Amino acid sequence: MGDPALSRRGFLAASAAAGLGMTALTACGGDSDGGSSGTTTIEWWNISTTEPSKTVWAALARKFEAQNPKVKIKIVQMENDAYKSKMTALTASGKLPDIFHTWGGGVLKQQVDAGLVENLTDSTKPWGEALLPVAKEPYLFDDQVYGIPFDIGMIGFWYNKALFEKAGIAEPPTTWDGFLDAVRKLKAAEVTPLALAGKEKWPGMYYWAYLAMRTAGAEALQKAYDDKDFTGAPFLEAGDHLKELVGLQPFQKGFLGAAYSSPTGQAATVGNGKAAMELMGQWAPTVQADAGKGLGKDLGFFPFPAVEGGKGAITEVFGGGGGHALRRGAPQEAVDFLKFFASEATDLELVKKTGVLPVVPAAERAIADPNIKAVQAQLKAATGFQLYLDQAYAPAVGQEVNDSVAALIAGSKSPGQVAQSITKTAKEEQ
Repeated sequence: MGDPALSRRGFLAASAAAGLGMTALTACGGDSDGGSSGTTTIEWWNISTTEPSKTVWAALARKFEAQNPKVKIKIVQMENDAYKSKMTALTASGKLPDIFHTWGGGVLKQQVDAGLVENLTDSTKPWGEALLPVAKEPYLFDDQVYGIPFDIGMIGFWYNKALFEKAGIAEPPTTWDGFLDAVRKLKAAEVTPLALAGKEKWPGMYYWAYLAMRTAGAEALQKAYDDKDFTGAPFLEAGDHLKELVGLQPFQKGFLGAAYSSPTGQAATVGNGKAAMELMGQWAPTVQADAGKGLGKDLGFFPFPAVEGGKGAITEVFGGGGGHALRRGAPQEAVDFLKFFASEATDLELVKKTGVLPVVPAAERAIADPNIKAVQAQLKAATGFQLYLDQAYAPAVGQEVNDSVAALIAGSKSPGQVAQSITKTAKEEQ
């Protein structure tokens, strides 16, 4: 996630020390050209750096401009980790873009508490109310709307059917013991079981988070954060399970230095058939095809397995979606763009061309890919939902989860040390 952001108290203190009253904070965009044309420039920050999303989103911006001749959309696109780091710095400085990507949760809440985010409750009615309720939840605080979703989904395993067949694995595993057995079979068949972007710590966090959900139950993750205590037995068990997986040496060679979407990274390793699985979100197929060749009909999807004896169910899912928020005081044209982006026509285009899951119910008819249908079916049947931990929790806590889990995977922290480090950071967070 980048450097831990300041707490509200720390942010306000830093602002005062720098001589920045809240009314003096300026924005990144929303400029008028000052001439007779009266054009308004809207700055839009997003993380769509891979194809086809990068091209599709740029085309949508041009389409909006064509419909609104007095508006210019300036697109700023960054890779995931670089974006999070930059947004942390901007939050501390009080200068957010007009329109910016958000996952909601604790990170957005911190920006809201600092007075930096526009309340969209009134300005997005009634069109905002028509969006899928589950997609809107990460952006609601005290029943007030601070973000508009454009995607919703979940994390699961994407696998190569041909490599499974080569290893003699007839069906995707449904239990953790079965999953470990599949890893062993793949290794015996001289197939790399898993690809992981160890350089970018958030992909590794998915394993620990899901294992914690399976051992403790989905609700326990929020309770642990509220209680500022991650040292309970189920969280230690989650670390033990992950340590057991790491002990099998399941990841590709050089995984600790691998990025996610680079030509030699996690997605490309799977997309080029050099690893059998990756634990990733619903966007995985498009990134695999962009960074590598893509697997076509050989690509399959299965949910994270259940852990024997755990309190969690396989129907409890971990994930989230993408949304857009506005800086406080953003021009009306920014709200107009959110309405345009959340329209049925735009959602249909996003579903058809980029493989996202729809947030507009009427756009569901555009889903054609069987794997995306499988993700949607799993979401619809979900009995519990947990937002990404590095977004659900306050930034410092989410960063510590990522860092500590990465250390466990690298072999420099024990499961107990992971739990203690996260607990310590949670207690220090104001």
